Amino acid sequence: MNVPREGERRRQHRPRLIRSLLPLLRSAVVVVTSTTAYFVLPLDGALDQYTVIVLILGMLAIGTLLALQAVGIVRSPYPRLRAVEALSTAVPLFLLLFSATYFLYAREEGDHSFSEPLSRNDALYFTVTVFATVGFGDIVPVSPTARALTTCQMVADLVLVGVIAKAIVGAVRIGLDRRRSSSSPEEPHP
Repeated sequence: MNVPREGERRRQHRPRLIRSLLPLLRSAVVVVTSTTAYFVLPLDGALDQYTVIVLILGMLAIGTLLALQAVGIVRSPYPRLRAVEALSTAVPLFLLLFSATYFLYAREEGDHSFSEPLSRNDALYFTVTVFATVGFGDIVPVSPTARALTTCQMVADLVLVGVIAKAIVGAVRIGLDRRRSSSSPEEPHP
């Protein structure tokens, strides 16, 4: 007999609509908060070894977040919604991390790094155009270091889109299979 744990019992009593909207609400809060922080918090530091370490640690933190989200997807009664939450949280954080790096680098190197000076908004715009593979050509990396940073982002984009998306889809499948196998005949699927 499958007896629900205490936390699961409380969740089962929440209205279905609220339970299904919570992942989307959490995503929205993370995106709005992190984007606001990107534009409001000071980015006064130089692009040095410390900044590179922070970029690497940020990427590892996003990877850890996605791994924890995958576990949450498998255990969730709504694995598809949790997958949307995982991606809609991790992708903006990933983009903001690269955007801050471009902004710091462009500010430090001046007009020699990109085809034009980058504001925070310009750096975010450039990051998103690289991620979306649009590449309008209005902002381009000019210096070797700017090109190397952009290449790193392109490779990380491919990893994020390919490997991470496959892992999230796999977690959704496992979560759906788990939900189907544990639901009783009288319990309807949401």
